[in-house]
This record gives sequence, structure tokens and C-alpha cells, in this order.
Amino acid sequence: MKGSRQIISPMGTGNGAFVIHKLLESRIPGYRIVPYSPYRTLFPPSLLLLGRFQQADLIHTTPDYAYFYARKNIPLILTFHGYSLDRYLQDFSSTLQNIHCQTDLKLFTKLALRKADMITAVSHFTANLVKQEMKPAIDIRVIYNGIDHHMFTPKIQNHKNQSKNINVLFCGKLTRRKGAHWLVPIAERLGQGINILYTSGLQPTGMFLNHPQLRCIGSIPYQQMPDVYQDADMLLFPTVREGFGLAAAEAMACGLPVVATDCSSLPELIDNGKGGFLCPIGDVEAFAEKITFLAENPGLRREMGEYNRAKIEKMFTLDRMVGEYQQLFEEVLSKRP
Repeated sequence: MKGSRQIISPMGTGNGAFVIHKLLESRIPGYRIVPYSPYRTLFPPSLLLLGRFQQADLIHTTPDYAYFYARKNIPLILTFHGYSLDRYLQDFSSTLQNIHCQTDLKLFTKLALRKADMITAVSHFTANLVKQEMKPAIDIRVIYNGIDHHMFTPKIQNHKNQSKNINVLFCGKLTRRKGAHWLVPIAERLGQGINILYTSGLQPTGMFLNHPQLRCIGSIPYQQMPDVYQDADMLLFPTVREGFGLAAAEAMACGLPVVATDCSSLPELIDNGKGGFLCPIGDVEAFAEKITFLAENPGLRREMGEYNRAKIEKMFTLDRMVGEYQQLFEEVLSKRP
């Protein structure tokens, strides 16, 4: 970034978008996150002063509440890490969430889009969905999320899980949107020796899961996640909707095959039959079948893991993502005095 340009990024904590913007902060000089608790969104006007007294040449944030921290004469870049107004999610959300999404959040997003100088999305699926639903006046540029492939690496083979048990990892919030309610039915269809280890996501809340082949490993700090992936044999990702699929990409970087839902952005990330398997939404029989197949074929797990690692190195590195955002920031700033 030329000169001493200051970029601020107001962001709610406890989600994958926050992780990505923290990575940008660590790599781009002058880029600073202004973090806030998600509970502040219960009273959105409380966001009006967020970062207001910090110098800023550019604001880069997500669209949901950007209207409240946008500033006059300072360019605004919005990044859709997902599309929370997606009507498909209504069946997997509470009544209160649906009312919120279809009323005030929809209004806030529309107001933010009117102020945006540039809009990006983390997948073509997300970009197309936003175009169809919100019809923004400017085009949407796709910048895939990037993985630090020097941090997320495959485990040295002779240190790999040497037990006869197969560890299937589930990462994410324990919500219906992430498919957590299907973990028990999937576990019931797995043979002995195949266990599902699940985290409670970045926020330690969610449903209670009770089955002898399900084991909670708690809320894991981001810096410890490579160890968690490396101790697993595959990733289970039965999500309903994803803007990108950060956990899947991290697992791929660690050389794991992925059994995921055939929906939203995931076919852009996971090559069915090469890096894992894509199953219909909620088809617990299909998920259990593919997990069992991989459990019984260690050579295929290794081949798929190597394929995934190579794909991350080719298409989804942190360096590539940072470079694209830096180019975007310079492009927008060059248009301003």
C-alpha cells in the first residue's frame, strides 16, 4: 500500500468474517480492525460512534451494519462473506431471526449498498445471490478467502493418528444452519471405531449432542486449529448454506478429504470425487455412506488430501487474497484526492 493510508474495518467478533479481516490486518500496513461485540447490534445506533474518532482514508467492512459507521467523503468497500438475507435459510432459523432479517437488517443492507464505492464477495455463489436479491447499482468483484498454508499444513505422516479409530471432525457453530442437528443421525449410521469430534465454533454456544460416537472438544482458539485438523482423518461439513466455507478450506490445506453438502459455494471449493464427496442437503444416509467409504480406504483419504492441499496452494492462499485486496484498496483510493 502506497504512503501511510489508514484503513479501518469495524467488525463484529466471533465469526469467520472476523478471522479473515484479522488476517488482512496482520498483512496490510495501515489496516486496523475496530472490533465490537455482536450484542451491540441489538441496538444498532450504538455503532454510530464506532471508529468515528480514528483517522481513516478508507472503510472496509461487511454490509449488515455498515450504514452506521459509514462516513461522508471516505470511500466504503463492502465484502459479503455470506448473505444472511437468503430466504432459503428461513427454515433453519428462528422466528425472531427471520423477522430481523426480513425487516431491519434488509433495510440496513440496502442503505449500505447505496453508500458503497466497491462491493466484493467471497464466492461466485454469494455474488450471484446478492445480485439477484439486492440488485446493487455497481458490480460485485469476487475475491476468494485465503488460507495461511504455512500455518495450516498436513501432519507428518509418521505422527498421524496410529489408532484403529477414525476421527471425523466437525467444525462450526452448533446450529441448524451448520447442519449440527444431523450429527446424531449420521453417527447412528456409522460403524464402531468411527467417531465424530465436534467443536463448538468460535462462540461456545449451541445444541447439546448425545451419542457415544460423538465427542465435544470444545471451543478451540484459532491458533490451535491446525493441530485439530491434523489429528483428524476427514472433515464432515453438512452445512445448509456457506458464503465460502472457511473450515473446509482450512481442512483441505491440512491435507484432509472433505465430506460436505452439495450446495451454495462448496462446489467452487471441493471437487466431488477428487477432494472428497458432496452430498444432498440433509441426506444423512449419503453422509454416513461416504464417511464409511473413506474410513475403509486410507489410500483414497491420502490421495484426496494431497489433491486438496495442491488446490489450496494453487487457488486459495493467503498471499493471493491479500494481494487482491491491496490492489482493490489502491484502485479505490486512487480515485480520491
